[in-house]
Amino acid sequence: MDLTDCYRLLELKTDARREEIKASYRRLARQYHPDANPTKGKETHLRFIQLTEAYKILLQSVHQAQTLPISPPVPPPAKTTVRHKPSTVPRIPNLSPQEQKLKLEAYQLLQQLLPKKRFARAIALTEGLAYRFPLDSEIRQWQAIAYQQWGRQSIRDRAFEKAKIYLNKALRLDPRNRSLAAEIQRDFRRIDSFAKT
Repeated sequence: MDLTDCYRLLELKTDARREEIKASYRRLARQYHPDANPTKGKETHLRFIQLTEAYKILLQSVHQAQTLPISPPVPPPAKTTVRHKPSTVPRIPNLSPQEQKLKLEAYQLLQQLLPKKRFARAIALTEGLAYRFPLDSEIRQWQAIAYQQWGRQSIRDRAFEKAKIYLNKALRLDPRNRSLAAEIQRDFRRIDSFAKT
């Protein structure tokens, strides 16, 4: 069950806060609890189980988002006259040991999420990291890979319009990555060949 399903099951918007998640779960749990609906049987019991699972996933997701330390936005550099050509590679500020640990743990979690096809969570994770480390090109690459993987899964699911959106997003996130661009071009050719059949 991905995050979108969880929000839908709990009748919430995707920007719901922890208190809203809890309140919605309590309301729906009272409505679908098997003890409150003994005549409805298996259907109500299954719905209650789905609600509980969705609730746990959302709480964990909100907890992870809240534990990501958020740094203040980087102020724009002061205007200076540049006499030489500026570097096209962004400079990454030195990371503190805590930030390095956070990045490593996020990478390890991403490595677990992608094979399990938990693409929404993988993208939420990488977007949180990109917000935290806006100049880190490696994290942009992780974002692009997560979108590309979701695009490939969408091709397998024959959801071609969705696949195009995710693949284009991957290209925009990491435009200088030639190998990724070549792979995405192959993915677009696969979409075209499926569309012709």
